[in-house]
Amino acid sequence: MKGKISDQTFGGYLVGATIRLYQVPVGSTFEELISSGTVASDGSYSFTFERAKIEKYILRISKSNYFELEETIFFSSLSLENENIRNYGTTAKSWIKIRFQNQNPLSSDELIYSKQQGKSDCEECCSEGQQSFYGAIDTTFYCINDANELYSFFYGVSGTTVSQIVENVTVPFDTVEVYIPY
Repeated sequence: MKGKISDQTFGGYLVGATIRLYQVPVGSTFEELISSGTVASDGSYSFTFERAKIEKYILRISKSNYFELEETIFFSSLSLENENIRNYGTTAKSWIKIRFQNQNPLSSDELIYSKQQGKSDCEECCSEGQQSFYGAIDTTFYCINDANELYSFFYGVSGTTVSQIVENVTVPFDTVEVYIPY
C-alpha cells in the first residue's frame, strides 16, 4: 500500500507527519501496530505487509497542529493484482476564542448562542445547536476550526433587539479573538 498525504490548507504535502499502520484480526477489536514511518518530502508513504487473516487495517496520520487522519481499510478492498494506492489529506488547526460579557446583568437575562458554520464532527469541535446562558455572564470558550475557513455564529439576547451573526476566517495555527459585550 502506498500513496501521498496532502496538506489541504497550504496546498502542498504533509511533510514529516507520522504515519502508522495497524491491523485488526478477524473477530477481534485489538489493534496491532505493524509498521510506522514519516511522510516524505514529496508527500509519499509506503507500507509492505504480508497477507494474513486480517479484517481491516487502520491508517493513522498525525502532525502537530493538524487534524489527525484516521482511515479504515478493509481487507476485502485491497488488491493482489494492482497497486493499492491510497491518497489522503488533512488541514491545519485554527481556533476562535469567543468571550461574552454581560455588562448590566439581571438574573432574567438570557443570551442565546448558535454555531452557524465551522468544523463539526470532531473530538475538539464545539457543539452544534443552540445554547443558552443566563444572568451575569462573563464566559469565554474556544472553538476549533479548519484553518483559512469561515467560522460563524449567531447570538441574541432574549427580550431585546440585540442579535447578530458574527463571521471570521480563522488563521492557521493561531486564534482569532471575538469579544462581545452586551
